[in-house]
Amino acid sequence: MRFLKKGDDKKSKSESDTATKGHPDLKVISGSQISGRQPQQQAPPQQQQPQQQNITLPNIKYKIAVASGKGGVGKSTVATNLAISLANAGGAVGLMDADAYGPSIPTMMGIQEQPKVSPERKLVPLVRHNIKLMSIGFMVPEEQAMIWRGPMLHSSIRQMLSDVEWGELDYLIIDLPPGTGDVALSLTQALPLTGALIVTTPQDVALADVRRGVAMFERLGVPILGIIENMSYFLCPHCNEKTEIFRADGGKNMSERFGVEFLGQIPLDAEVCTAGDIGVPIVAGHPESPQSEAFGAVAQELETVLEESGDEDELTIL
Repeated sequence: MRFLKKGDDKKSKSESDTATKGHPDLKVISGSQISGRQPQQQAPPQQQQPQQQNITLPNIKYKIAVASGKGGVGKSTVATNLAISLANAGGAVGLMDADAYGPSIPTMMGIQEQPKVSPERKLVPLVRHNIKLMSIGFMVPEEQAMIWRGPMLHSSIRQMLSDVEWGELDYLIIDLPPGTGDVALSLTQALPLTGALIVTTPQDVALADVRRGVAMFERLGVPILGIIENMSYFLCPHCNEKTEIFRADGGKNMSERFGVEFLGQIPLDAEVCTAGDIGVPIVAGHPESPQSEAFGAVAQELETVLEESGDEDELTIL
């Protein structure tokens, strides 16, 4: 056992261990970026100013965050299948996994390789199911714990936005970690978002957390594009009878309460989980399934919301 002596850097061991493993070109692991920019210190939410959003990504039409007030509602599953549905409809789509502590996109997309680095020192997104992908999970071993403080999270978010060759996209879907923590704050500091999608399930405990998620985006000045209700009901594969396991229309009622769009319901089915575990999301592996059709309907509703808005400034900010 090693005891710290006076003057020792208490954080040096855990952070240096993180820095020495993983992708050799991802300098953000040690707290700096490929481009050499230094991470900005976070300020309390009440001190945030619009001029801090200095990453614009002009070649990406819509930048959309997918969030949930709590874990366990299938947010990453929704983000992944929604991205594929948008691509199937003809859109150029990128999917950014912003959950440094529990990245899910590598597993759901079945990717174990690391991204390459271009001659311009940019990370080149991996591509699967016609989606450009970027995740911290591509660059660190699966068993490695990410013990990061706020400034390092902020730096990683900025790098995955500005130091990645995203190219021209219609949609950049950003899968946020659950809750209302540092990553959402860092993202809105760095990039003007088109808006956010809130994923929930019908039961009261999840809907209570929707209120917190909506309140977070209200405070950060991010428009709410709509609410998606996941695990809404069970559809019997034999008789097609619909069984509402939790409760009925919780997400829809919540959207009416807040005056935002209700984009649709996703049925509960074990195949959705299995498809994600084997790296072939259900929209890609079983495009004719009721679940895939539901994701496609949600994608169409989202397209309609974006088209009707005409400009992100016209979207409703609660």
